[in-house]
Order: sequence, then C-alpha cells, then structure tokens
Amino acid sequence: MTGAEVMDIARDSITTLVLVSAPLMVVGLVVGVIISLFQALTQIQEMTLVFVPKIMAIFITMMLALPFMADLLQSYMARVAARIISG
Repeated sequence: MTGAEVMDIARDSITTLVLVSAPLMVVGLVVGVIISLFQALTQIQEMTLVFVPKIMAIFITMMLALPFMADLLQSYMARVAARIISG
C-alpha cells in the first residue's frame, strides 16, 4: 500500500465521519443557540435548561437521520472492502 492510497483512505474516512455526524451537530448547535437566545431575552440564567431540549432534539434527529447515516457507513465499508480485496 502506497502513501497515496493511505491518504486517500484517510481522506475518505474523514469525509464520511463529517457527513455522518453533521446532522446531529447542526441540530445541537441550532437548539443551543435558540435556547441561549431565549435565556438572554428572558434573563433566565439556569445552566441546566439547555440539556433536555438539546438531548430531545438530537435524539429525534438521530431517529430521522439513521437510515442516511447507515447508508453512508455501509458505502464506506464497501469501498474499504473493495480496496482490501483488490490488494
């Protein structure tokens, strides 16, 4: 295995990682900003207020995006297996 092949696999794995985790991270970011804005507008300074809505939003997003995430991971595994088989 040459250095170029290793870099190609590493780049593919990082791209897959970013694409799989992006929906959950974006929803967590958006919910966090909305809750922070709500806290700033109402002057509620409760530190634990962010956790429950963020956990619920990420859980719902994970249930909706799970087929997309599984498909990306399956296609990545197929590409890696094809590289292993081809030698």
